[in-house]
Amino acid sequence: MLAYIATAVAAYLLGSIPTGFLVAKARGIDIRTVGSGNIGATNTFRILGRTAGVFVLLADALKGWLAVVVVSRAVLHFLPDSAAIGHLQIAAGLSAILGHNFTVWLYFKGGKGIATSAGVLIALVPWALLIILGIWIILFLLTRYVSVASISAAFTLPFATWLTTQRDIGLTAVTGAMAALAIYKHRRNIQRLIEGTEGRIEFKKKGATT
Repeated sequence: MLAYIATAVAAYLLGSIPTGFLVAKARGIDIRTVGSGNIGATNTFRILGRTAGVFVLLADALKGWLAVVVVSRAVLHFLPDSAAIGHLQIAAGLSAILGHNFTVWLYFKGGKGIATSAGVLIALVPWALLIILGIWIILFLLTRYVSVASISAAFTLPFATWLTTQRDIGLTAVTGAMAALAIYKHRRNIQRLIEGTEGRIEFKKKGATT
């Protein structure tokens, strides 16, 4: 039990590092007050440009991967008990996502967890990630709505997990919970899509606001 608690706490703190907020703050901008107000890669891309957006995307994904691959094994090394590494990895992945979405450093207000979830999925279910990544790319290119691509990919995730893990009920349930959380975090985007006010990513008009 101690290993699970230590894993959850360490992974949560790792996931809670507010990368987008810190990158923007280094440039004298509080990213929570501009654009969509989100601290994730999409809003960073809109406000600070491609380089900053890609950096935040990769850094947030790395948090999820490190939580699953490094944190869980490190805890089991220093606190050896009967805990199964697979269960610890799942606990670490979910905790890292919760840390990103509800970071303690910003009064439990964080991002939507898409990039961090991708990092977790690379470690846990890489083939399922490839499927939903393909869906994300296709829908993003067709609509230029990051939210549409992300929501659709999240909805597909548990089905992709089921198909690529020989019908592993446990992993399907876990990725289903991740998908539900991701869709819930996009509830404002869904409302803006319904109202027709959701912003798109523009490729040609440099500096365009959405």
